[in-house]
Amino acid sequence: MNGSMAATVLMLVGGAFLAMQAPTNAMLVPGVGSPLNAALVSFLVGSVVLAVIALITRAHPNLPLLKALPWYAWLGGAYGAVLVAALTYSAPRIGVGPTVTLAIAGQVFMALVIDHFGWFGIARHAVNGMRLAGMALVVAGVVLVRRS
Repeated sequence: MNGSMAATVLMLVGGAFLAMQAPTNAMLVPGVGSPLNAALVSFLVGSVVLAVIALITRAHPNLPLLKALPWYAWLGGAYGAVLVAALTYSAPRIGVGPTVTLAIAGQVFMALVIDHFGWFGIARHAVNGMRLAGMALVVAGVVLVRRS
């Protein structure tokens, strides 16, 4: 399997897990007391899983390169925390379908902005008619899922 195909399969699996994460985290809320605590448990479990995988694969950080990273390179976990807490809060209130489609719409919108301006060291890809049409279809999907 080439890198592009592997990335495609990985993202399909990741997307499926995103949909499963919202309701399973919401199941934690009664026991842990809040969506924020449920998100915290989710991140703790995820951190343990990642630590085990890193140990098994012997993935070690490159300390000189680590020190040279810009400050905003450390914010990925914060973005993820907001997403997981929002999924945990929203899924039982509006349903998993609307929750995930809204999350995807937010992701696609921000992805277009990041691509357009080349933020975070990403190669620039200008917003054009086709990309805007794709975003419009995502929004249409959100509307259709929310109204069903």
